[in-house]
Amino acid sequence: MSQPSGNRYAVLLCAEDSEYVKKKYGGYFGVFVKYLSEEGDSWDVYHVATGELPTEEEIKMYDGFVITGSCNDAHGDDPWICRLMEFLQRLDSLKKKVLGICFGHQVLCRALGGKVGRAKLGWDIGVTNINLSPSSTKLFSSLQIPTVLSVIECHRDEVLEAPPEAEILAWSGQTGIEICKYREHMMGIQGHPEYTKDILLSIIERLLQRNFIVESYADEVRANVEKLEPDREEWKKLCTNFLKGKLW
Repeated sequence: MSQPSGNRYAVLLCAEDSEYVKKKYGGYFGVFVKYLSEEGDSWDVYHVATGELPTEEEIKMYDGFVITGSCNDAHGDDPWICRLMEFLQRLDSLKKKVLGICFGHQVLCRALGGKVGRAKLGWDIGVTNINLSPSSTKLFSSLQIPTVLSVIECHRDEVLEAPPEAEILAWSGQTGIEICKYREHMMGIQGHPEYTKDILLSIIERLLQRNFIVESYADEVRANVEKLEPDREEWKKLCTNFLKGKLW
């Protein structure tokens, strides 16, 4: 029997849980734990948007941090976003492992000196093919993953310029910076590896109700989601190996 790894992680939750996700998955924290947790790991959550962040003493307890998506704009100056960026700069100085997802990817890149804003081509919702760069296929060679991976996307902002010293590892037809690596300890992913298709479909309904998208676009996205499958297991390998320090 394998020995428990004993790794401890914190989810920096930047989103409000929808009723659907709360009922089915125990909130987005439950989604991430179910997706990324391996035997022996332990996970905690900090509700960043309501002011919770780990203290200096608590930072020491964790092997890595995961920043979630959010309905907020990563290019906004809400007080909690500004505090989060300062916190991420602190994690950088401590060389802590940080994985940013969607909003988390954007706010991480912004904290490290990149530029974030509205996506040039507008909303990107559905299952999208991501192209890995030649350098990333070398970095990920131990995982034996394909050079094209499909992932669920749901965003209307993007990283416009990567931080200095960052390396762009993947792009798609709509988004220029899909995966970004900063030194050895930080990585951002624009897509949502953790999402299931039913989560995305519930979000589409919420976006429709709030008039963020129109019915014709929602129909187009639903058809896309019905036809295509995200490579969830491949993304899981990538994310868990990064958090465990096994990628590079």
